[in-house]
Amino acid sequence: MITRKPARRLTALLAAAAVTRAATTVLRSRAPGGPDRWQRRNYAGRAVELYAGPAAALGAAAGAVALPARTRAAAALAVLGAGACGAYDDTAGEGDPRRGFRAHLGALRGGEVTSGAVKLFGVSAAGLAAGALLKERPVDKLLAGVVIAGTAHFVNLVDVRPGRAAGAVVALGTPGLLRQGAAGVLSATSVGAAAAVLPDDIGERAMIGDAGAHALGAALGLAVAAGNGRAGLAVHAAGVVAAAAYGEKVSAIAGSRA
Repeated sequence: MITRKPARRLTALLAAAAVTRAATTVLRSRAPGGPDRWQRRNYAGRAVELYAGPAAALGAAAGAVALPARTRAAAALAVLGAGACGAYDDTAGEGDPRRGFRAHLGALRGGEVTSGAVKLFGVSAAGLAAGALLKERPVDKLLAGVVIAGTAHFVNLVDVRPGRAAGAVVALGTPGLLRQGAAGVLSATSVGAAAAVLPDDIGERAMIGDAGAHALGAALGLAVAAGNGRAGLAVHAAGVVAAAAYGEKVSAIAGSRA
């Protein structure tokens, strides 16, 4: 069956992509804090830019502006909150070899608050708050929060090589473009922002970093949460937790071989 209002989803996709590209250009031209702050070495030792990460967060949030107020607020909170936490880890955690939940929680048990731990709890809190705005019943609010935060963490954990995180968001988000209502629009925002950064990411001219991976993952999680009732939320919550656990193993293995 052909879904209604495809123009609304197309508009959201194009808006997210356009804002992402425009924000990348503005950040590159102004380089807040100096160009050195925005340069990193990737797994192969190549110099890459970090502008794409914050730009993707802005793009994914901008694509949701036409949605109802509560959904729009949930999108801004989840996507921008996840992006901000990721950006903090990109800067404060630079050079920290520890990766994954276990490493940062282990450091926390030893009395050290790492930037990764701040990111972990910050993204989780933003996801839960967004879920509370998105759903009406307490159980649904909790499940939606788990889906949003879990998807954000999972996408970041699979970001171990150029294009993998953004490519995963495009692949997983594209079927959601067939959904009606907020789920379809939110899928479009995640796909549009991810597609906008994918060429530079694959070409190893840029990396989306934790800021981009978490923001795009949160946008994708929002789409999933918006399009499902309690049963669907429970299934996706279980799946994303399992996927995040598996993604942590993949990330740890890839990090040890880099």
